[in-house]
Amino acid sequence: MTNLKKRDRARTNASLISIVQRFSDITIMFGGLWVVCVVNALPFFYQHLLMALTTLVVFQMIGGMTDFYRSWRGVRFITELVLLLQNWTLSLIFSAGLLAFSSDISNPFGIYFAWYLLGSLGLVLCRGVIRFGAGWLRNHGYNTRRVAVAGDLPSGQSLLNGFRNEPWLGFEVVGVYHDAKPEGVSNDWVGNFDQLLADAHSGKIHNVYIAMSMNDAERIKSLVRALADTTCSVILIPDVFTFNILHSRIEEVNGVPVVPLYDTPLSGINRVLKRLEDIVLSSLILMLISPVLVAISLAVKISSPGPVIFRQTRYGMDGKPIMVWKFRSMKVMENDKVVTQATQNDPRVTKVGSFLRRTSLDELPQFINVLTGGMSIVGPRPHAVAHNEQYRQLIEGYMLRHKVKPGITGWAQINGWRGETDTLEKMEKRIEFDLEYIREWSLWFDIKIVFLTIFKGFVNKAAY
Repeated sequence: MTNLKKRDRARTNASLISIVQRFSDITIMFGGLWVVCVVNALPFFYQHLLMALTTLVVFQMIGGMTDFYRSWRGVRFITELVLLLQNWTLSLIFSAGLLAFSSDISNPFGIYFAWYLLGSLGLVLCRGVIRFGAGWLRNHGYNTRRVAVAGDLPSGQSLLNGFRNEPWLGFEVVGVYHDAKPEGVSNDWVGNFDQLLADAHSGKIHNVYIAMSMNDAERIKSLVRALADTTCSVILIPDVFTFNILHSRIEEVNGVPVVPLYDTPLSGINRVLKRLEDIVLSSLILMLISPVLVAISLAVKISSPGPVIFRQTRYGMDGKPIMVWKFRSMKVMENDKVVTQATQNDPRVTKVGSFLRRTSLDELPQFINVLTGGMSIVGPRPHAVAHNEQYRQLIEGYMLRHKVKPGITGWAQINGWRGETDTLEKMEKRIEFDLEYIREWSLWFDIKIVFLTIFKGFVNKAAY
């Protein structure tokens, strides 16, 4: 295949709003620190100016990695604010860490904290004003676009419904065009493709979103060629939802736009955030539970002969084998090609082990696995290698759960799918929630799961 010419490569375009956002962020960050200095009677010169510049550089760097200054048109405001505050928080932490190595820079925590609060307030208010102003202009006829969908994919109808539910976006829905009236579009159907071309030529449509199956490749090409004779912007909705997408986004590789279908959300800055989360939480928890670990170790050792810790081979991230630690709860330790799951009243389980398993205390040593990097606080529970080999043959997409590190607690466990999986349906439900966790991953989702684990994740009647 020949290389793409420069004119054929996908290009990004900085919108006017993104430029306004960049300038507003710079103004808020510098202005916030200046106000803090004035209130505290401090000179806003070398020391504090260097603070602001360093934080700004880090903020812009993180913004580039998280694609922060992309178009937010069509994205919920809360989603933008979460990423905004995340980037701002990380920028201050990293810049404070960098400046800590300089003997010329020394600022009390109060200065950083006041700047953080004032900056957070200013950034949120400013983004709100920008959104409100853009919406007001669009509601008064500025920068509005009349949009239509060509094709019968449900994703096209969902797109139009989203435009209707968010009128401030400035998209006026024309309707759906298709040669035969698609099911489920009701009053949205306005005509066939010939009618679409006629309306496009007459200037009634600004944007055409093509939502057609990959099987209609020739019809798509024909329609795109015909629309080239109009002034419409033509946008293709990829028919990737035919697949069970794990974590998808549009990327560009050497000028070629690609859409990953099965990918991990833990790359780039997300991977750093996840690892920091694991290190901080596991360190704090291990310090707090150290007396409990000693007490359980003594109970396991006294109650039955054998080692205190049971080490079992499990699959980690990318399917690589790891050694998972648990307090021994059985009289035997199976780590072979055949591993029998614990059942109710299992004779292999010791009396102390039964209590440990019901309360999940047998899993406390796994915080050491988290600290050393083999596991995470939150993620799909690790299964025995024998079970992995068994279920990967029976459940489509089973191995995709290994696109992230296994966790001590997880979304499936919070929703009641823990313990014995004596039927295929139970394991399928567990995998369903594991993959949902990977698709929806965020730092706040992890915090939510940790919080819910405290109330409903430890003790479970399904754990034997």
